[in-house]
Amino acid sequence: MILGSWSGMRKYLEQEMIADSLKNRIRYDCTTYKGMDGWKVFEIYIDKRLFKRFSLETVNTYFIESGYKENNEPFGKTEYWTDFWEILEKTPISERREYTDNEFCDALAEYRNQDIRKSVYSENPIVKMFAILDRRVGKRTLSNLKEQLELQPKWLQDLFKLRLGAEYV
Repeated sequence: MILGSWSGMRKYLEQEMIADSLKNRIRYDCTTYKGMDGWKVFEIYIDKRLFKRFSLETVNTYFIESGYKENNEPFGKTEYWTDFWEILEKTPISERREYTDNEFCDALAEYRNQDIRKSVYSENPIVKMFAILDRRVGKRTLSNLKEQLELQPKWLQDLFKLRLGAEYV
């Protein structure tokens, strides 16, 4: 899942790889709740406000609210999770705006293990997120990405605009 310790990864993301213009504005959190069988909740905060959450719960809620599930008003724990894994498997990450904790970890590993240019143009919105926040991505590359902006999920557009705004202050 996470390469090394979470505290080390957090330091890497928040201090070592973050664009200078965003230093001390972005915070990553990882929480494990009792009874979740090892599943985690990853969160990104911008200026101390929750920006994005990555968990099974957020994806399942998204599936319910978006009509992926036939019963969009489940009332019990079992019913709430019915068909989740099948829907998740059938719905590519590029067609969603919510993502699981494992997808966050996989994207982080992909980002860390490939050239930054590949991450910038990744089809995976989470990998692209890490790249947009990366100090190695300069103004010229950001300007080139503007053309693709409308094709991205709204949350990623917002993050991109944050980075652009921070660079041009």
